[in-house]
Amino acid sequence: MRDGSAVSVRLQGPVGGSARCPGSSGSTWLKGRASECYPLINPFWHENANITDSHRQLLYMHGTFVILMPLSLILMIFGGMTGFISILARAYLLLLMTGLLFLFGALVTLTGISVYIAYSAAAFQEAVCLLRSKDLLVEIDIRFGWSLALVWISFVAEVLTGAVFLLAARVVGLKRQREQAL
Repeated sequence: MRDGSAVSVRLQGPVGGSARCPGSSGSTWLKGRASECYPLINPFWHENANITDSHRQLLYMHGTFVILMPLSLILMIFGGMTGFISILARAYLLLLMTGLLFLFGALVTLTGISVYIAYSAAAFQEAVCLLRSKDLLVEIDIRFGWSLALVWISFVAEVLTGAVFLLAARVVGLKRQREQAL
């Protein structure tokens, strides 16, 4: 494999030594009962890698949410800029497009959240299969933490912002119709 495309992880037992796996940087370790090396693979390069289908699916899911979440942020920033301009200009079409942009960003965020949660569950199942241990649940504590809570808050804020811009577009459109009728 290319340089930087894989990092080996040593699973060491409670009594086992601390020898490094071949090719490992020594910075990533996973404590477990086995004494085997498992590679951590770059999610954006795995054409010729010798990996299982379940690993490939995990890599696709990881690559998907790694792309979706920054895309959502880019859409929010772009939506904020167009929203500011559309509020100043009071342009119906620009307000409408900004509202739709925020709703599309919310959809991207929701997709990223869903893929991340599915990825976490699949990664845990893969870890159970690799370690071949049913009492793994006692040793591993899985929590999503504050980052997932912030993403949910971001999703709700994007939906509300999109709805407000659509409402503003409706108000501007009705105001124009009244002015044209007079």
